[in-house]
Amino acid sequence: MIKVGLVSLGCAKNLIDSEIMIGHLQQAGMVMTPEAELADVLIVNTCSFIDMAKKESIGAIHEAVDARDESKKSRKQKIIVAGCLSQRFAQELPNLMPEVDAFIGLDQVTQVAPIIEKLLGRTDQPQQENLVTEKPRYVPDYDTPRFRLTPRHFAYVKIAEGCNHPCSFCIIPKIRGQHRSRTQESVVKEVKQLVKSGVKEINLISQDTTYFGMDRWEGQRPNPRSGVDSGRGESLSSLIRELNGIKGDFWIRLLYTHPAHWSDELIQTIAECEKVARYIDMPLQHISDHMLTLMKRETNGAYIRDLVKRIRAGVPDIAIRTTFIVGFPGETQADFNELIRFIEDTRFERAGVFNYSQEEGTRAAKMDGQIHHMTRKSRWNEAMRAIQRGVESFNRSMAGRTVRVLVEEPGVARGQMDAPDIDTTVFVSKRLPVGQFADVKIKDWRGYDLVAEGEG
Repeated sequence: MIKVGLVSLGCAKNLIDSEIMIGHLQQAGMVMTPEAELADVLIVNTCSFIDMAKKESIGAIHEAVDARDESKKSRKQKIIVAGCLSQRFAQELPNLMPEVDAFIGLDQVTQVAPIIEKLLGRTDQPQQENLVTEKPRYVPDYDTPRFRLTPRHFAYVKIAEGCNHPCSFCIIPKIRGQHRSRTQESVVKEVKQLVKSGVKEINLISQDTTYFGMDRWEGQRPNPRSGVDSGRGESLSSLIRELNGIKGDFWIRLLYTHPAHWSDELIQTIAECEKVARYIDMPLQHISDHMLTLMKRETNGAYIRDLVKRIRAGVPDIAIRTTFIVGFPGETQADFNELIRFIEDTRFERAGVFNYSQEEGTRAAKMDGQIHHMTRKSRWNEAMRAIQRGVESFNRSMAGRTVRVLVEEPGVARGQMDAPDIDTTVFVSKRLPVGQFADVKIKDWRGYDLVAEGEG
């Protein structure tokens, strides 16, 4: 019986790739083991979004190789490197890491079992396999074998793969290919299965969830400011309405939306669908027209300000989570000051800041006006302080309010405005059952976190 170990790094989209690999391995009769030294094959599913993630992935690979070489029992162990790092550096990695037995990309997640059988079945002198295809085309379906790695009460559902946006700082389109949506029917079938199994929170994810279905609109690229996202085929709005009609007590959470494809129809849909959490994740990246143009974000400052106002007016009690990039090439002090004023004036309920990472292969990496790393760090610190002041002010206003939470573990829960792993937690009574909803009254706050009555 073949034993397989897996190290999964990166975002929720990468986690689903790991879940799909495990599903296919189990279907083939292989056994997963949490103890790497006992594995016949160890898979490292890597991330390569920014430099920090790339370093973490390379470190994990070297750690796996060193552990194998030091252990007499596991010297025959095969190591497979999968995911974004393999896809991004398909030509370079084999020469840089000769100790790795195989490199696979995003199109091979469903083929991992026969790849392992081939590696272990070789009797000749083993040769390194590089199976990465140049342009990924794979997208999962509702019946794709998958073993969930999330707790029983919440799940991620990947509604599309790839990205069509030209953001100058981002390498993702080159790694994951062009946007390709699943069918609405496929997503609905998967969500029905998950809800039936007891899942209480459905997190819709892709590189851009707001682009769902648009890639099939008769070959037309949607106008980002048309304000229309239906009438020509399936869309995020039509998908949400279908999911909202599924019987059961659960939340639907929207992650990774792009501001360019929001519309009044989408806002209205969220307002009218009671199962959609009053929360949206919408990375804005900046507010300065100068920066948004250099970043190729397909939006401008006036559009963003108006969109935030329309969302808050159309969906009462909505929590907007966003992220910004500071220290982008060419960012002037005036650009940064405008961003700080926007953060302070808008008071986002949830937000974060990225210190610009110069990623090879992106347009921004070759731009003039690269910002000194100490200036980037200083701006990151100042932006984070501005965000913290806004979040603390919002949390202070929550005292005395009753909110519905989903209990994550004894004494810890999340509200509608809190996505898994990235947002605030709510401290609640340890007597509340894990994996269930509860209504609690907020009595206090601790930095980013809230405290409910009866906590402890």
